[in-house]
Amino acid sequence: MTSVEEFSKNALSFLEANAKKRVVEKSVWGQGSDVVAVLPEKTEEEEKAEVTAAKKWAQKVFDAGFGWITGPKEFGGAELSDEYARAYMALEAQYDTAPQSCRGIGLGMVAPTILAHGTQSAKEKYLRSLYRGDIIACQLFSEPGAGSDLAGVSTFARRDGDEWVINGQKVWTSGAHYSQIGEILCRSDLQAPKHRGLTAFIVDMKAPGVSVRPLRQMTGGASFNEVFFTDVRVPDDHRLGDVNEGWTVALTTLMNERAAIGGGGGGVSAGSMSQRLTELVKHVGNPKDPLVRQKLVDIYMNARVAQYTNQRAMAKIAKGQLPGPEMSIAKLSLTENMRRICDYVSVVLGMRVIADANQWGTYGWSTFILGVPGMRVAGGTDEVMKNIVAERVLGLPKDAKK
Repeated sequence: MTSVEEFSKNALSFLEANAKKRVVEKSVWGQGSDVVAVLPEKTEEEEKAEVTAAKKWAQKVFDAGFGWITGPKEFGGAELSDEYARAYMALEAQYDTAPQSCRGIGLGMVAPTILAHGTQSAKEKYLRSLYRGDIIACQLFSEPGAGSDLAGVSTFARRDGDEWVINGQKVWTSGAHYSQIGEILCRSDLQAPKHRGLTAFIVDMKAPGVSVRPLRQMTGGASFNEVFFTDVRVPDDHRLGDVNEGWTVALTTLMNERAAIGGGGGGVSAGSMSQRLTELVKHVGNPKDPLVRQKLVDIYMNARVAQYTNQRAMAKIAKGQLPGPEMSIAKLSLTENMRRICDYVSVVLGMRVIADANQWGTYGWSTFILGVPGMRVAGGTDEVMKNIVAERVLGLPKDAKK
């Protein structure tokens, strides 16, 4: 086996030949864009260009042997340890490469689920393509009447020989408009208890009967979609897990989702965001106000605690264990920190956060504030996360049924 040192040397040679060294620009108040967004909004043309660039870079990285460093060789991986993956990521972070956010759901949630629950033919067909960037995947779970209560989905899958016929609607699906496949959770048994009558599938997002419609958010963007399925046919070898055992499959995806959302930070890191808030107070606030200073430190401390909690959870995943209910803590702490920032910015800026006074670093925060409610829903609502933490982490009794 190649040593980590030799591996890193080869990776460095690849990066030097294919990317430019990243220039770390110092954050200077009043320079550059002052927009702070949870999810950066893009035009249709900008999004298409970003997706194309992401795919091209992913293909180049994969073909050089760095695309799926820890994955099984039979599906295109290098079958190396996490130490090698961390070494490569640390090196790539030093270079200016195409952002891979459009592939985040596919690699962070869908691909691990296919690896854990997919048929052999599905693994062979999709895993290499996902990690190489040939295709992008989305997650089709939430419905208009079943979001946080995921077991209440009503999109129905009816078996027809070696195929399944799917009818229903999904909502809040990120990236559905540029995805080639999706992981969908359906009801497959109307008589079984709702957790027992579910089956999951891989569905072709370009198949006849699939209709994707964008959902405009109050930020002005449309990164989420509603997706309609009308007599969409899916082969049985695209089923994930056993029939009526889709809840187990869904849990695998959900825990990876919360790990991705909570660990990703959504731009709310302990260092960068606190620095920006400090600069904000220095230039347009009251830095000598003890309450202002105390709340700023509170934001920093909570972000740092969340970071350490995430690191412990990531270490568990690195050992090959599935992320557990503790990832609900990561997701909940992320949105709680976002709420703290919203409250803080609103106090410091006052009317300047809702009325554009053409002053750098002020009204730009409005996009962040408008985007936070969506994050409190994404990956499970805050209320559901609190129930999970209470019941599965703290061992408290479940809510009494009415």
